[in-house]
Amino acid sequence: MDEVAALVKADPVAYRLKHLTDPRLIDVVNAAAKAAKWEARPSPKPAIAKTGMATGRGIACVLYEGNNGYCALVAEVEVNQDTGKVTVKRFVASQDCGPISNPDGLKNQLEGGVIQGMSRALGEEVTWDQAKITSIDWRTYRAVPLGGDVPAIESVLINRPDARAAGAGETAITIVAGAIGNAIFDATGARIREAPFTPERVKVALAARG
Repeated sequence: MDEVAALVKADPVAYRLKHLTDPRLIDVVNAAAKAAKWEARPSPKPAIAKTGMATGRGIACVLYEGNNGYCALVAEVEVNQDTGKVTVKRFVASQDCGPISNPDGLKNQLEGGVIQGMSRALGEEVTWDQAKITSIDWRTYRAVPLGGDVPAIESVLINRPDARAAGAGETAITIVAGAIGNAIFDATGARIREAPFTPERVKVALAARG
């Protein structure tokens, strides 16, 4: 969807909203974009420099498993175009899982899913050689470290007390890579298609953009 929006030079949020019909999915997209103070314009950013630091934003959304929870996520990233390193600076997530009985618990689920999704998008990868799996411990399985590398995460919870209860534990994790990948494209004009988005893969994508 992001690629089609870029092809027709449309804002990624507006283009999604134009083609969505589910009102609850529309609501989470609007909620995330509003909370993130989304700048309405096509991606990628105009006048992109080919070296140095670049910043961008991307969005992704999901109706999980077709009927089991709604989520939208905005990612803001910084890309070092000389090294290929991607740093997520901020996430804004909105979620609708029907009635909310424990807002703190739901926020924890949402933000935990975003953090795990970031680790999968930027670092986690099973590796192997001709004989065996080679990612066998925390030194060889490259999970993204926590602590100071965790970006700011803002959550918007949409309460629907009259709706059927839906999933809340796995919705956000499914769209993190999409939001980050779209933000990398917005920042650099390079579309990366293989996760995790390691510096090596980002540099290949940057070189391929021409």
